[in-house]
Amino acid sequence: MTETGLLVMSYGTARGLDDVEAYYTHVRRGRPPSPEALQELRGRYEAIGGRSPLIEITEDQVRGLEKELNSSGFQVGAYHGMKHQHPYIEDAVRQMSDHGVGAAIGLVLAPHYSRFSVGEYVERATKRAEELGVKTTFVKSYHDDPAFVRFIASRVGDALAKVTEEDATQTPVVFSAHSLPVRILESGDDYPGELQRTADAVARELGHSEYLTAWQSAGRTGEEWLGPDLTDVLSDLASAGHRAAVSCPVGFVSDHLEVLYDIDIEAQDAARAAGLQLVRTESPNADPEFLRALAGVVRDHLSREGW
Repeated sequence: MTETGLLVMSYGTARGLDDVEAYYTHVRRGRPPSPEALQELRGRYEAIGGRSPLIEITEDQVRGLEKELNSSGFQVGAYHGMKHQHPYIEDAVRQMSDHGVGAAIGLVLAPHYSRFSVGEYVERATKRAEELGVKTTFVKSYHDDPAFVRFIASRVGDALAKVTEEDATQTPVVFSAHSLPVRILESGDDYPGELQRTADAVARELGHSEYLTAWQSAGRTGEEWLGPDLTDVLSDLASAGHRAAVSCPVGFVSDHLEVLYDIDIEAQDAARAAGLQLVRTESPNADPEFLRALAGVVRDHLSREGW
């Protein structure tokens, strides 16, 4: 039996324009997008250069996290599984089992827990691991981890330093995460609360009192999704007299479509239309400081579990 497995899980993305239809068919649980929706989705990928860098960035994060943990005395072998792209979560668990890994810790590359997001990753990984006899434990949230908060605060501080249109001490910071259907609240899901606590902690670390939360990238379905939407918030800030804002998509830890298009193109267009300077925080990606924070989260969890 080898070292402990580290199962790093991410959402996935289309690998290129030719893969957009297959990818979104998987996201939609086997229902292909309509021709009109497919054209729009392809247009979004074309607008950011034809493909998202998410998978490559995630692979760098996985390898960097593995190196960071092993250099600090925790012997782990890292595996990457995706929710909607090959290799799937189940594929990664199978690979661990094939390599003789009998116990693994799972980590989703998303800081905030919802049963409808991180919970689904954990359910899929647990089911496959139980079938293969792999013991598992999971980090379900790190939204208020002190090292993570310090890292995000440093990125927000860097963004505030780029504000030129108003006094940066008065510039609002908008912390956002991926919207989810409002029905998550019926079961007491604390996803909105976790986002708010991240925002509170980062603002407290910075000593910055002007901040609020918003949601982005809501799905195009017939049901209600969490709001307010980021673009609406930006319009409201301009109407209130602000000339600048900082966007911190703290629910995302990599550059991908929801950042490179939804913020850098869509939200920027909304900000310009409102006469607002919008500065986005740089994504964590494979920054060594961010990976050290994640490694600390993993180490702390393993220690609490007695591994």
